[in-house]
Order: sequence, then structure tokens, then C-alpha cells
Amino acid sequence: MENPFKKFEDWYSTHRKVTKASLSGACCFTTIGKDGYPNSRFVSLKEIKSEAFVITGSLQSRKGLDVIHTPKVSLTFWWSETKKQVRVQGIAKELSEVESLEYFSNRSRESKVVSTVFEQGKEIKSFDELTTRFEEGLQKYESQELVKPQRWSGFYVKPIRMEFMEFKKTRLHKRIHFHKVQEGWEKTYLQP
Repeated sequence: MENPFKKFEDWYSTHRKVTKASLSGACCFTTIGKDGYPNSRFVSLKEIKSEAFVITGSLQSRKGLDVIHTPKVSLTFWWSETKKQVRVQGIAKELSEVESLEYFSNRSRESKVVSTVFEQGKEIKSFDELTTRFEEGLQKYESQELVKPQRWSGFYVKPIRMEFMEFKKTRLHKRIHFHKVQEGWEKTYLQP
């Protein structure tokens, strides 16, 4: 039985070799808000682990709160150079504290300062305030190791469905759909 993760890794590997994008792991992450409306934003795929997609961020951000409220989520990858798209629907589960610490330790110093100093998504009075607080944070933590904030973690997105689409100029796009079943994955083909 074909495994969609192998297909994803092949496509993703090819994308990373040819892309001109500075964030090769960028993908659209969609959650469902408490108000029932979808919320989408671009995030960075950290890795694929245990047949799940790993993303990180603040648990108190809108995405974090949305996932905690409703763990049904989706990811969409679009790779313009290879004209391929992958759509993932699944269930998000919070990373363990040990895993969160590991991912946080791999962040750049600036990213650690931002995660420590700011509460993602909260209102500010001006961009000047943002810049000032960032500069103050850089100075404050200049000679110390930054500790992961309690609110910072991440999620495994465990797919139940994955769709692979190869775009064609003729519009006869090749679409392959995988659906998780007990024994593995059921594969079907979809019309363009």
C-alpha cells in the first residue's frame, strides 16, 4: 500500500532543490476559530516526524488558541517552481515539553527574543513601540541564555487526508487523494 509521506518527501525534496524562496518550508495553516470562522496564516514546517507535520509557535496566539479549542486543522503547500500542491487535513496535538524545548533551542537569537518579549497577536499602540521593545529585549538578554516561555510550544498535525495535485497547462491537473484507514492509506484519483 502506497504511503503518502514518501510521496510528500519526494516532492518536498525536489522543491527545496529548485526553489528561490527563502522559506522553503512555508505552508498555509488553517484553524477554526471559536466564532466558527476559518483562520489561515503561513507558518514554517519544521519537519515530518512520526507521520505528522510539525509546526511551532505560541499557544496563546490565535492559532494556538484555535487549535486548543478545535484540533481539526489543515495545511496547504504550494510550490510554484514545480507546479505542485499538497493539501493536508488532520488533527493537531501539542508537542511534549521536551520536544518544545528542543525546537526552541534551535531558533535564532532574534526569534527567541521575539518569543520572550512579545505576546503574539496582542495589540500594540504603534510600530515604534514594537521596535523599541525589541531593541530593549536584545539588550536585556544580550549576555544570557533565553529560556523557552511557557506559552511557546508547537503541534504535530497528524493527517487523516492528503491530496497531491500536479498542475498542467491544459488544466487536466493530476490529483491523487489519500485517506487514512485502519490498515494504512486508501488511494483514489480525482477529476481536475
